[in-house]
Amino acid sequence: MGNVVKKTISLPAALAREAEALARAEGKTLSAVVQDALRQARVERRLQELRGVQGFWSRKARDKGILTEQDLERYLGA
Repeated sequence: MGNVVKKTISLPAALAREAEALARAEGKTLSAVVQDALRQARVERRLQELRGVQGFWSRKARDKGILTEQDLERYLGA
């Protein structure tokens, strides 16, 4: 795992029990469960950012009357 940094975190008791139960059920360490959750949160955050960018450019395209691929090709002069 290369460089490892140990941290101490605080969790509400119910969440800690859930995380420990999940670790047992999946045959993982609690650390692995937390790492997986943080990786998934990072993926979700990036997807949310991507959707925001897509929405922005979709609105810009609609404002210019670009609704289909053919419209885009005409706009780009392709």
